[in-house]
Amino acid sequence: MNLEQLNSLVEDKDMLAENLENLVQKERLAGEKLGIEKGRQEAEQRALESKRDTVRHLLAFGVLTDAQIAEATGLSIDDIAKLRLEDKH
Repeated sequence: MNLEQLNSLVEDKDMLAENLENLVQKERLAGEKLGIEKGRQEAEQRALESKRDTVRHLLAFGVLTDAQIAEATGLSIDDIAKLRLEDKH
């Protein structure tokens, strides 16, 4: 085997290693991004459930209007009305 072929093989090996490292890094970043997005969605869902629980507790008192509860919780009046109906069933 001549020196040129040997140098070419070494360069090819180095290029493959660099490409593999870049691919691994790219996949790791994509995985992190996906994990962050999934965590954000789960946190939003937990926050919404917490607001709904709060609405149910406020509805149980029976002294606040849907508009007052909506203002206090940040949910829409329609959401409050739906929860009110759900609790009656």
